[in-house]
Amino acid sequence: MSKIINVAENGLYLVLEITVEKDVRLLHFGAAPLEREISEKKKAGFRLMELQLSGEDRDEYHGRTHRASYPGLRMTFDHYTDSTNELGRKLEINLIDNITGLSAVQHFQFYNGIGILRSWTVLKNTGDSVLPVEYVSSFALTGVDKEGAGDRNDKIEVSLAHSGWQSEIQWRTYTLPEMGMSHLSDRGSKRIACNNTGSWSAAELIPMAVMHNKESGTSLFWQIEHNGSWHWEFTDQYDQLTLLISGPTESDNHWWKKLKPGEVFTSVPVAVGSVQGGFETAIEQLTAYRRTIRRPNEDNELLRIIFNDYMNCLWGSPTTEKLLPLIDAAADVGCEYFCIDAGWYAPGEWWDGVGQWLPSEERFPEGIKYVLDYIRGKGLIPGLWLELEVIGINSPKLAETDDSWFFMRHGKRVKDRSRYQLDYRNPKVIEHADGVIKRLVEEYGVGYIKMDYNINAGIGTETDSDSFGDGLLEHNRAYLAWLDRIFVRYPNLVIENCSSGGMRMDYAMLSRHSIQSTSDQEDYVQYAAIAAASPAALTPEQSAVWSYPLREGDDEEVIFNMVNALLLRVHQSGHLAELSPRRRELVKEALDYYKVIRSDIPHSTPFWPIGLPDSQGEWVSFGLKRGDRRYLAVWRIAGNAVSINLPFASMKGQALEMNCAYPQQNHDTVWQWDKENGEMTIFLPPGKIARLFEIRS
Repeated sequence: MSKIINVAENGLYLVLEITVEKDVRLLHFGAAPLEREISEKKKAGFRLMELQLSGEDRDEYHGRTHRASYPGLRMTFDHYTDSTNELGRKLEINLIDNITGLSAVQHFQFYNGIGILRSWTVLKNTGDSVLPVEYVSSFALTGVDKEGAGDRNDKIEVSLAHSGWQSEIQWRTYTLPEMGMSHLSDRGSKRIACNNTGSWSAAELIPMAVMHNKESGTSLFWQIEHNGSWHWEFTDQYDQLTLLISGPTESDNHWWKKLKPGEVFTSVPVAVGSVQGGFETAIEQLTAYRRTIRRPNEDNELLRIIFNDYMNCLWGSPTTEKLLPLIDAAADVGCEYFCIDAGWYAPGEWWDGVGQWLPSEERFPEGIKYVLDYIRGKGLIPGLWLELEVIGINSPKLAETDDSWFFMRHGKRVKDRSRYQLDYRNPKVIEHADGVIKRLVEEYGVGYIKMDYNINAGIGTETDSDSFGDGLLEHNRAYLAWLDRIFVRYPNLVIENCSSGGMRMDYAMLSRHSIQSTSDQEDYVQYAAIAAASPAALTPEQSAVWSYPLREGDDEEVIFNMVNALLLRVHQSGHLAELSPRRRELVKEALDYYKVIRSDIPHSTPFWPIGLPDSQGEWVSFGLKRGDRRYLAVWRIAGNAVSINLPFASMKGQALEMNCAYPQQNHDTVWQWDKENGEMTIFLPPGKIARLFEIRS
């Protein structure tokens, strides 16, 4: 007789079946108990994991899907452990393939009070022959569409965050047919595949998604916690929609691993959750989880205001003469960090000479310490820009290197945009990186580093690797290990995660870094939708948003710029020293208000009254809520509509106190609260305009 393991934790329900033949099946994972019995015929497709070795067969009509693979189908139950640690409950299901001697442990880590588990798979070769691995799932779930009686064509919708340089975090929601997967037969070879290949983990998609079942009212959601290549797909088995999530694969990402006898491989971790509710409810749980797994640090509590001289300001050409008035102005409006961006190390073009990281005497005749000391003298913490994972093709540092320092493919150094990719598996590279950080922190007194990364190293490296993707994965992990050591050595050092804006926005990186650059978007109007969308991809306090008042702008342009950042992490820039007194005062007013409310931001959850931001629409709105307080940003980015209706169903029937928090005067703004219908109407002056409101219930 089969053994059933029922798990109920933190609003999550998980059901495992172990058959008499020792086959292990994950029958259910969701925010409600298993609704109805699954037929014996279909149960065979409810795999706990999928695993493919080279030379092994596949079952079913598979196409390019990763379902029904061997030895995954052959793995049998050995034992399981059910324990509790400081995070919560932990399940470990141990499997073995008696033919090859390959063992697998599926890990499910729950988190106290959060409707999410983290899942990963550990493989070990207990046999006496090399085992070539092509694919291993980190999480596999069949029957994600089984709740409700309707067809998945009609009831399932999937929200994806598309991304690109200056166009990060563009959320769109699709039905399965709109994604190309219509339910026309009981089995097929079609899949919906989302993946990333290369060292930009968020080059085209943020590594996460939310799937909503409109009939059951539940949502399944996941994020892949890796700073390189990853893959997830929908396919079907036994007429059941199946979700497979993993790190890199051979067929999709050029990853292949030769597992030697006694060798262990751990898959990329993924976080998977389920809730009763829609997108916002899912993001609430993800926000709580992201805060739980993040390295404890004071930066995410203090939220000091950063001034950076790059965006719509010095554009990578800092000098002592240019910086001093900016430092004065930044201090005057209330900034707390001052970061000198790219170019501080190069007399001219700053792009292709990176790698030595010594200050330019031409730019700083008195020495860069003079400027850094000037920053400190104004009460600000000094910072510098770095791009420490590359060396430019014209860098003097190249004379000290050889091919072992770099990614190699087909006997050639990997080159992208005039930079070579460093390999953090090499001890000499680590020594170089350690030395740069030590000099900046201990000699220059730097407390903030903007760590940029402006190339994509592609599929990987052949050096000491079973495959290109294997080399990339191990480099990715070596880089994270290096970061961990740096933060142990300098626990109060703030290192911003930047990668041409937000091209590496993932929670492998963001479990270490306290702050993430969200975009390099130069148009403040276009930035509004990116800023408003960012708290779905990362916590609000980690979302660094540029605010850069323009030389030629007016009051409303300043206000719009400031509203972009005020509910997140302020990344101030712009020619503040050249603004009129009135416009500079608007910047100071905004930052003064930010200092009043910022203690709420790390404890708030986001909401979107009119739905997810759309850069093609007329209005954008986003807010944060904590207890009885709500902060609400509203932007008109296009069109001529004089008003916008914002539904607040959760506050229906309540009396509200509301005020325009920024700007506080001369805002020409009117609002009305319809208590009976739970709807806020806001009237704004014409043009591209933004306002920030404070609401108490």
